Amino acid sequence: MFAIFTDFGWRGPYVGQLKAVLAEAVPGRPAIDLLHDAPLMDPRASAYLLEPFARALPESATVIGVVDPGVGTERPGCAVQADGRWYVGPANGLFEFVVRRADDWAAWELLTPAGSVAPTFHGRDVFAPAAAALAVGQRDWLGSRLAERPGADWPDDIARVLYIDDYGNAMTGIRATTLSDEAVLEVAERWIERGETFADQTPGEPLWYRNSSGLVEVAVNGDSAAACLALQPGSRVRLVQP
Repeated sequence: MFAIFTDFGWRGPYVGQLKAVLAEAVPGRPAIDLLHDAPLMDPRASAYLLEPFARALPESATVIGVVDPGVGTERPGCAVQADGRWYVGPANGLFEFVVRRADDWAAWELLTPAGSVAPTFHGRDVFAPAAAALAVGQRDWLGSRLAERPGADWPDDIARVLYIDDYGNAMTGIRATTLSDEAVLEVAERWIERGETFADQTPGEPLWYRNSSGLVEVAVNGDSAAACLALQPGSRVRLVQP
């Protein structure tokens, strides 16, 4: 399968145009919408989400990741092979945690394609056709090996809200394995204890839990954590008790 992770949003023509390239190049192969409301124009914040979201994909999956505020500039495109999967997108740190947490990986710069390329839509004109070629074993798009990693100095975890879902649950950039069951978080001047699931708190009360992607997430039983705690992407969280 192809799995697509972008900040394009769910409206407009961009996702459909990208998928059309994949469908023409590799007919019959499904293209899964992994996420299209990734942190807007923020490859660093998006990188903390892409790795855990992609971890559950089959090893044969090809991931197209496009969060690319530098589209059309001199930043190169890249293809990363990590633990059996291909990742194709801009070389701007978006795949940093895929690489950092892989047992085996290599990265290449993408060659400039022949023909017309829209300077503002490399997702359709560069990354999608490159991903389609790699998915069927063609490596004509690969250039020289990439040694530099734009996100190599980013911390392993980030104590901020990165994503708020339609329920108002607030996903952070903290790996749940780094916290003990007894850990308490300070969120919006509230001390919040862990729950296994939402019903472990009384209705209207907040909790933190280990979400299905392995990240620390804040919720309110029966309500929106974003509304109740005035949270938004970028809001800080703090560990107050180990």
